[in-house]
Amino acid sequence: MTKSELIDAVARRSKITKSRAEQVVNCIFDTMTASLERGEGIEIRGFGSFTVRKYKSYNGRNPRTGQTVPVPPKRLPFFKVGKELKELVNDESDEPSTP
Repeated sequence: MTKSELIDAVARRSKITKSRAEQVVNCIFDTMTASLERGEGIEIRGFGSFTVRKYKSYNGRNPRTGQTVPVPPKRLPFFKVGKELKELVNDESDEPSTP
């Protein structure tokens, strides 16, 4: 699903205009992004949680040349799926049966 498809779905389900649905979706994403920038976690029960993981610097390797390249420390967003979503995705009734 793309962002525009998400906006269409929000507009349809909540019976609002697409422009208003776009504002809602952008507001949610902007708020989530700002929270992660501050290093705060986001927890959406039944869906999952977003956290920021810190990684130390290390020496990597350029795959083309084989040269050692220093990689600076970084912070990256990490998503952990919630139990309910995991169960929905892994629902065995949607899979074809095996003989």
